[in-house]
Amino acid sequence: MTDTATTLSGEKARIGAPSIAGFTEEGENLSPLNESSSPIGGDASTAHSHGPAAEVPAASRGERPTSYNLEDFPKLNGREEDWRFTPLKRLGGLHKGAPTGAAPAVALSGTANATLETVSMDDARVGSAGIPDDRVSANAWNAAAEASVLTIGAGAEDVEATLTITGEHREAAAQHVVIVAEANSSAVVVLDHVGSAVVAQNVEIDVREGAKLTLVSLQAWEDDSIHLSTQQAVVAKDAYYKHVAVSFGGDVVRLTPSAKFSAPGAEAEMYGLYYADAGQHLEHRLLVDHNQPRCTSNVLYKGALQGEGAHTVWVGDVLIRKNAEGTDSYEANRNLVLTDGTRADSVPNLEIETGQIEGAGHASTTGRFDDEHLFYLMARGIDEKTARRLVVRGFLNEIIQKIGVTDLEERLNETVEAELAATDN
Repeated sequence: MTDTATTLSGEKARIGAPSIAGFTEEGENLSPLNESSSPIGGDASTAHSHGPAAEVPAASRGERPTSYNLEDFPKLNGREEDWRFTPLKRLGGLHKGAPTGAAPAVALSGTANATLETVSMDDARVGSAGIPDDRVSANAWNAAAEASVLTIGAGAEDVEATLTITGEHREAAAQHVVIVAEANSSAVVVLDHVGSAVVAQNVEIDVREGAKLTLVSLQAWEDDSIHLSTQQAVVAKDAYYKHVAVSFGGDVVRLTPSAKFSAPGAEAEMYGLYYADAGQHLEHRLLVDHNQPRCTSNVLYKGALQGEGAHTVWVGDVLIRKNAEGTDSYEANRNLVLTDGTRADSVPNLEIETGQIEGAGHASTTGRFDDEHLFYLMARGIDEKTARRLVVRGFLNEIIQKIGVTDLEERLNETVEAELAATDN
């Protein structure tokens, strides 16, 4: 496969998405897809699918404001860099007034050595790993009446825990979740979002020294749901953090996962899988903040789109600060377009403030099936419909296999099969 990729080291560099005036709440009008590109092969690919170049924002990703105070963030109008792809009119008011509905219910299942508590927002663990970095997050932080805190005990091994988060109504709500992986623990935690909800959510993830945590955020909502979630992690010395975002359900889903290091020697991997149907808006904006020496990160998101009006957005920000010598980082996004009438926006951003790094780079592809793959399978007696399904399954399975929970992997494979069956019809 030929990617349009960028690898940078040495002098300070910034590659970013343009800031373009004249947007509305409906989002940006973009240039057409490169028809000859394919994320699974082919002779050409496109780094981004947004329009022609324009002025790069003056502010570094590391200089954007963070605050618990809602008034420190101006009201949204759709022209902001971080919101230009998001359909504000479809957010159920989560970006406007304070949400007053009851938060989705939270239930814990899984092995021992994981405890769930409901605490007040003045608990010491609230705010230990996160701080709002946009207006919706600040609004939800201030509106949440309580927080759900999941703790993985120190030294606990091979813990598997699922928090089932169930929406039971469509009144705008705020939710706060804190996950603490204590020192030298190892766990896989699944946030399983189901039901119907209109919710702005903050998730804090505290990965302490020597801990190994995999967090899977599964968006399996009903089709009428709206989910805006900020998921911020702080990764301590010699700790390992894997974040996997899986988005299938919902009308509008916007996840903003991030990882920040609190000491040298930490590692973060961030993976994502999304499958957008007709009319769905699935948006993932991530940040890896290399603010400590000798840390590593790897990012890979893959998505498929089908049906009129299906829209996906992926924005990957990697910031390597001046003191982050010895950093090794890479990010990539692949989008597979299955039908006409879809739109995929892919914007990798890489900002480097030191030349003393091991390496840093990014790649992005958006395209249709590669005819050579189909020809290869059909030449071996496989009909075209089956061949297409095999290619899509193989394309997405790379992410599913990163989870490490057999039952969940089987469930996701079944979901992919159901999506592909809908395409066949």
